[in-house]
Order: sequence, then C-alpha cells, then structure tokens
Amino acid sequence: MNRPHAYTGFCACHPGASRRGFLQSLAGVGAVGALGLTGCATMGTPAKPHRIDVHHHLSPPVWVNALKKAKLDSPPVNNWTPQKSLDDMDQAGIATSMTSPTLPAVGFLPPAEAAAVARASNEYARQLADQYPGRFGVFALLPMPHVDATLREIEYAFDVLKADGVAFMTSYDDKFLGHPTFAPVMDELNRRKATAYTHPNNPACCTNLDTGVPPVIIEYGTDTTRTIASLIYSGTAQRCPNINFIFSHAGGSITALTERFNTQAVRLPNLKAEGFDFDVVMKLLRGFYYDTAQAANPIAMASLTKMVNVSQIVFGTDYPYRTGLEHVQGLSQIFSGSDLRAIDRDNALRILPARWRS
Repeated sequence: MNRPHAYTGFCACHPGASRRGFLQSLAGVGAVGALGLTGCATMGTPAKPHRIDVHHHLSPPVWVNALKKAKLDSPPVNNWTPQKSLDDMDQAGIATSMTSPTLPAVGFLPPAEAAAVARASNEYARQLADQYPGRFGVFALLPMPHVDATLREIEYAFDVLKADGVAFMTSYDDKFLGHPTFAPVMDELNRRKATAYTHPNNPACCTNLDTGVPPVIIEYGTDTTRTIASLIYSGTAQRCPNINFIFSHAGGSITALTERFNTQAVRLPNLKAEGFDFDVVMKLLRGFYYDTAQAANPIAMASLTKMVNVSQIVFGTDYPYRTGLEHVQGLSQIFSGSDLRAIDRDNALRILPARWRS
C-alpha cells in the first residue's frame, strides 16, 4: 500500500482547471461552503477534513481471491486500492472512513472457509487503519450466517483488533437479521453495546424477476426494509436496545412503507397480541441510524427527516460505487449549519468508540 499524500484541498486535485473557475462551478450547488473551500480561495489553506464516512468499501485481497474463485468478483471490487480511497476522501473533506467489504460478504462460503476469509479480511482492515492513523476505521466482516464462527469473530474483532463495529448483510439465504437463528449474535452485540452497520444483499426470494433493471436498482433498498421489519417484529430490536443499527441508503424503501409498518402491520392479531402499536414501532424506527449513501438528494432526505430526527442520519458514500464529493454536494443543498455538521460527523461520533472523540 502506498503512503497517503497530505491533504491538499480540492484545488490541488484538479490540475487542468483554474481555481476560480472550479470554485465558481461548485458555488452553484453550494459545495464551496460544505467543503470548507473558502480558505482555498482566499488564504491557500484548506479547511481540515472532518467528515466520517460510515459506508466505505474496501477489498481485502483474501476476500477478492475468494470472490474470483466463485466468479462473484466485479471491476469495482478488483480495482480498489487504499490510495484510491484516500484520494476520494481528500477531495470530499472526509477525515475518516469506516471500512467494510460489500456484498456478498462471505455468506457464499462454507463455515470454515468463511471464518478464515473473515478473519484475514479483518486483520487486513486493522493493518490498513494502523498504517494510515485516523483515516480508516474497521467495521468487522462477520462469517454469517454461521453463528458459532460469527461469535468467535466478534470476540476477536473487538477484543484483539479493536474494531469500531461490525458489518452485516441484510439477509443470508432466506434469513433476515431478526431470525431466531441469529439471536445469540444479536445478544452478544447488545451486551457489547456495539454499532452494527448493515448493507443490502441480493435477496434469495427475488433472483429472477423480469423488472428490466438489475437487483441493485430495486431489490437492495427493499432488502434493507425487509431486515428492518425482521428486527422490529421479531422482537429483536426491543430485546437488544443497545445495538446501534445503521441502515444503508436512508433505510431503503422504509419511508414509503412507514404507514404499513406502524398502522397496518400492528393490526395483525399476532403482532397486536405481542404489544406492537403505532408508538412502539415509531420509537424503534426513530432509534435506528440511516446513512446518506446514494440518498443525498432532496426527495430521499425530505422523507427521511419526516420519519427521524437529523440526529439519526450519518454520512455515507458507498465508495467506490459512488464518490464522496457527490454526497457532499447533494447534502449541502439540503442541510446547513449544525444539522450538516451533525450528519457529516457528530452523529457518527456518538456511536463509535470513545477514542474517535479524543
């Protein structure tokens, strides 16, 4: 891995364009203030990067090799490098990225191999974080759906590697995160008051739908919503209130289905008998965290902020599938002041280990 270059600000990253012309083009979408570029224009000294990206993918070599053997690899996964991440972060004023591999994680592997690949991937992520102090954090890859191996990896990740949280897929085969099989995993994370980032998966239920678009367009967001339902109506979210769940992409389709969650579902006899009502469901939905990845637009944020307070929104980019700058520009058109600062950094700090606040 190459050594990172010092943060030099956006102007230095675009040698072919004049500084004035570039800043004027950004000003039209409000990005200058959000990026802290006033110093670049007036004093030659950029603002210090401050954003924390909770949705930033890396490609540990052992994991990439496993994907290639299974013919599940892709160009974004194969072409990732630490320096590319750092370059994108620097352009967007991102101080730190919490890293995690993307789908399919290691659920396609048998238990022993899944555990080995997860362990090596997490050690790689820890080495990356140590090599670039302050730039990368670790959301540990778990060998789900293999519960015993996952419990061992949670212990190693937190106690030895000092991980900042764990990374789940929203589903594993036909099971979502609230499934009783996964109860020991959730109980252990609750005991540790852990942060649990979730990323959508290709759901087993919907692999051959003729929608005219690939699953990423519709099914990823829907799978996120399915796992939210699973966590709520299984009782897991109530039983494990100390887990800080982060749901990708502003929670997928959850805001469009809120009334079905808090009004229609709670009329079902079994859920009503278990004590679910409007207030219970809304309290749970409002207690989760939702990232901005691929949702830094007025439509998604308008609906999300009707459902939850700004305090529950955290900055995410989905790099390398999208760029950090796209999200900075999008959010700067919607939020400002203390709200923007909370989304960019402060909300994430509340659910990350105390060392990040020092």
